[in-house]
Amino acid sequence: MPRPSLSAPAATELWRTAHALADAARPATLHHFRSMGLSADNKDASGFDPVTAADREAEAAIRDTLARLRPQDAILGEEEGHTGGTSGLTWVIDPIDGTRGFLSGTPTWGVLIALADDHGPLLGIIDQPYIRERFWGGLGQAAVEGPSGRATLATRPARPLDQAILFTTFPEVGTPEDRAGFERVAARARLTRYGCDCYAYALVAAGQVDLVIEAGLNAYDIMAPIAVIEAAGGIVTDWQGGPAHHGGQVLAAANPAVHAEALALLQG
Repeated sequence: MPRPSLSAPAATELWRTAHALADAARPATLHHFRSMGLSADNKDASGFDPVTAADREAEAAIRDTLARLRPQDAILGEEEGHTGGTSGLTWVIDPIDGTRGFLSGTPTWGVLIALADDHGPLLGIIDQPYIRERFWGGLGQAAVEGPSGRATLATRPARPLDQAILFTTFPEVGTPEDRAGFERVAARARLTRYGCDCYAYALVAAGQVDLVIEAGLNAYDIMAPIAVIEAAGGIVTDWQGGPAHHGGQVLAAANPAVHAEALALLQG
C-alpha cells in the first residue's frame, strides 16, 4: 500500500513539532554535559551500556512536549519504551545517541528525533546541542543550521571506494562476522575513522563522509539518520540492500555508486 501524501500545512505542523522537541531536549542535555558530578547507570550486565540523568530528562522533556502538541501520536523512546497512539504516526526518540561520548565530554553525541509511519521515517533531526548544530531532512527539506549559519544538505558526489572516507562507531562492529565484513570495506577505503555516533551520519548528509557501516543498531538509533541522509541525496540500507529502519546491520552511503561497492564487499 503506497504511503499517503501530506498537505503542505500538515507537513509544516509536523516540522514545527519536530523542532520543538529538539528545542526541549537541548537544555536537559546541556545541564549535565561536562558536569563533574555526572554518573551513569549500566543497562547491560554483560558489558557497558550507560544511561544518565541527562538521557532520562531529555526524553521526559520530549514526551512532555508531545503530550502538549500531538497527544494522538505514538512514541518509541530508548529510555521509556513504547507509548501507543491513534494517528498512525510514531515519534522515534533517542534522547542522547552516544552516551559514552557524552560521559567523555566529546561533542559528537546527539539528540535523534524521527517521525515514522508503517513505511519508515518521514522526517528526522540530528541535533548537537553543545555546538548548536542541527541537521534535518524529510518532507521536502534537507538543511543544517549551526555556528556557520544555515545551508542546504547535499551528500558527496560519487567517487571510487579507494577515495572514500568510512566511519563506524565501535572498532568491533558487532559480531566477528560483522567485523570481517567491515574490514573488507575498510581495507579498500582511503580513510577509516572511529567514533562520532550519530554525528557520523550527519557528516554523510553534509557531504563530508562517504560511508557509515554499523551493526547491532535499534530503530531509535537509525530512523532519524535515514531521513536526514536520504533527504540529502544519500542511501541507507541493511547489509542485504533492504530497509534498515528497524535497525540491525546498517550501511549509509553518500550515493548509490559507493553504496554498491561497499555492499558487495559486506556480502563477501
